[in-house]
Amino acid sequence: MIAQELSVGEVSRRSGVAVSALHFYERKGLIRSLRTAGNQRRFNREVLRRLAVIRVAQRVGMPLDAVAHAFAALPQDKTPTRAEWAKMSALWRTELDERIEQLLLLRDQLTDCIGCGCLSLKRCRLANPGDTLGEQGEGAQRWG
Repeated sequence: MIAQELSVGEVSRRSGVAVSALHFYERKGLIRSLRTAGNQRRFNREVLRRLAVIRVAQRVGMPLDAVAHAFAALPQDKTPTRAEWAKMSALWRTELDERIEQLLLLRDQLTDCIGCGCLSLKRCRLANPGDTLGEQGEGAQRWG
């Protein structure tokens, strides 16, 4: 094994990501391995950075499709430069800003939701924005 390549077990140990998750990420195209003559997976060391980004992205609620889209802007066979990482992260800024806005709206409207106890969807701004279900009558029209 070349010093730059890591076994699947070593990648798992160093990244804290389960081997099954590594296989899943590989099937999704988020990471890539090479195969030895004995068909064992070997990963370039740069995979550790990609895995760190995947873990952070998942922690903040980014879907794996967004991660894959962002990774498409990065080189596969070498460690990305700071500028390349910055370009990738800029792709997420708008989506994260939108998520933050949605979470703030949810937080601000949650008191009204708990206050109504979902006794009437006529008033519920979360489950029935614009009172579209109010035309069908009082009470739970959707959650029965």
